[in-house]
Amino acid sequence: MQEPYYKYSQFLKDKYGKKTYKLPVNLKTTCPNRDGNLAQSGCFFCGEEGADFEMLSDNISVEEQLLENKEYIGERYGVDQFIAYFQNYTNTYLPLAAIKAYTASAAQIEGVKAIYFSTRPDSISEKYMVELQNMLKNNYQELQLAFEFGLQTVNYKTLKQVNRQHGLAEFIDAVLTAKKLEIEVGTHLILNLPNDTKEDVIEGARILSALKVDHVKLHALYIRENSVFAEKYKKGELKICSLAEYIERVILFLEYLDPKIAVQRLIGRAPGEESIFENWDKPWWEIHDKIIKEMNKRETYQGRLFNYLDGKALNKFD
Repeated sequence: MQEPYYKYSQFLKDKYGKKTYKLPVNLKTTCPNRDGNLAQSGCFFCGEEGADFEMLSDNISVEEQLLENKEYIGERYGVDQFIAYFQNYTNTYLPLAAIKAYTASAAQIEGVKAIYFSTRPDSISEKYMVELQNMLKNNYQELQLAFEFGLQTVNYKTLKQVNRQHGLAEFIDAVLTAKKLEIEVGTHLILNLPNDTKEDVIEGARILSALKVDHVKLHALYIRENSVFAEKYKKGELKICSLAEYIERVILFLEYLDPKIAVQRLIGRAPGEESIFENWDKPWWEIHDKIIKEMNKRETYQGRLFNYLDGKALNKFD
């Protein structure tokens, strides 16, 4: 089946010369939206275990986590190049000295080519970026630094409604700062948050393209136990769009997205035993294949409608 979008796996091959896989790392950290700094209830879609559920215990050292995951993933996929991926909660919401120490531990693992931090755009600063970048340049010259910012939607009203506790401006600031420092940037988006429309999806693609992010990870909203959305869903106060609507939104997003931006995934995964709604009770790969089949049927592709930047109104004079 032809893939009508720029896959992240190809992006990594283009950058590092061959297949490269992420090794998840679980730190003892939290989120400013949970500990009372900004709020206590967290984002309404987030459960007790944060963003990921397939990680080792945070009681294990960074080095041990990486070595164990490296052995498993290396053997399973036949790879020897990796990314140390600090993934759960808000990984830069720690003292800078602690983050630098964790980075140094990860950088010493053989085969690691890059250090990724998944974080909120309001929980990273230019000082943190510069310090981490300089540490890698001075001690581990071949290692790359990257940040994946959880935006979820470009609709600032929706961000407020889901208790995100940051707006679009913080995301733009974080991306511009990283780009100024020539640091790789990824973005996470949920394409069907309550009250978001297809216009929000299109504008999301347009903004990411204008900011020239390097890659994006798409999710459908799933409902985790022990989340605010779980209570709303059980009471019938939260409606989720149909699978057909989600597929339409993914296709629209890709059509407007700069074809140079890699796409990490079209649909996310959640632990079924801890979710009361997950991907319309279908495997993620089945939904992925439905999206690709529909795009091929329509003969459409990523970037088909990427024609809105660089002085569009002046095209009449060309």
